[in-house]
Amino acid sequence: MRILHLVDRLTERGGAYRHLIGVIEALANVGATGRSPLHVDHVQMVAAGDVDGSVQPGCAVVTLPGLESRTRTDVAIDSISAEFGADVVHLHTIVNPAVLEWAERLPAVITVQDHRYFCPARGKWTRDGRVCREPMSHDVCRACFEDQAYFGGILTLTQERLAAVQPLRRVIVLSQYMKNELAAVGVSAERIDVIPPFVHGLDPTAEPDGPACVLFVGRLSEAKGVRDAIDAWRAAGVVLPLVFAGTGPLRCEVEAAGFEMLGWLDRAGLSRAYRRARAVVLPSRWQEPFGIAGLEALAMGVPVVGYDSGGVGEWHPGDGLVAWGDAAALARALRAAVERRSVCALARFPDRAALMTQLLEAYAACSRQ
Repeated sequence: MRILHLVDRLTERGGAYRHLIGVIEALANVGATGRSPLHVDHVQMVAAGDVDGSVQPGCAVVTLPGLESRTRTDVAIDSISAEFGADVVHLHTIVNPAVLEWAERLPAVITVQDHRYFCPARGKWTRDGRVCREPMSHDVCRACFEDQAYFGGILTLTQERLAAVQPLRRVIVLSQYMKNELAAVGVSAERIDVIPPFVHGLDPTAEPDGPACVLFVGRLSEAKGVRDAIDAWRAAGVVLPLVFAGTGPLRCEVEAAGFEMLGWLDRAGLSRAYRRARAVVLPSRWQEPFGIAGLEALAMGVPVVGYDSGGVGEWHPGDGLVAWGDAAALARALRAAVERRSVCALARFPDRAALMTQLLEAYAACSRQ
């Protein structure tokens, strides 16, 4: 099977991109064994709007300007697709409506990694600080915007993305939460496959890169709950320092407050950071499509304390998971996790072989239609 992956950026920064690299590597390993579970061999190519050089996926890569566009932009993709002779086109992190519409006439699947196809605002988290449980509409969404002219444009763009996703043959999501959200705005549930991500590239035997700590991993933004993490750490009264792995708009604020900042880490660096952590804090304000940093922490034996946000409850073992927005409960859970000094077992760890079989079945169903 010849698989053309389309992505806005080819990079190691961010859970969606780490997941893409894991899928490519897993498909290559399946092909290297001779036959896949579905009795096909795989040749892969990645077309990316931007390539930052941080990762080598082990297959052909072409740069195709326009794939990275967040708005409608024409992309000269026909010649590359035809030359490669793809049996299946797999779209990852593509939000350019023109590319989504181009894929409608092909055997194409899309992995919907985030909310940009069904929420024009903050990821199902309202401007006044509530979880949004309503499907996208003009009347529901306008309250999240001060600038109504901007609201009209971003709502139209989000609706165009959704309209382009609806005719695609298969839609892949990482959690049941994401499936429910897409079904609520009209995507046929029968065409949505829930295929969670898996952990790859981490070294559980790595040496810790510093003394024991409480660790935050992810984009340093309000949506990821950076300030909640700081408040919970302070209220917990633990003696361990709070350390941040990532970057983002709140980085300067966090650094100015005196916290240790590791920046974005590659797989080896992140392995060493997880190895020093007594607990990982995941207090996401937006509704997490999955929360892969937490899954990685559990795979490395580190307890995860966090809010029950989006799809987090589908993989979290339960101990340390608190009601969304309950900062006091988050602080208590953090203190308990640190004081126990326990190694967490990942009770619901997705089996990579089973997940790849699901993906290959989705490819096969798509190519048959």
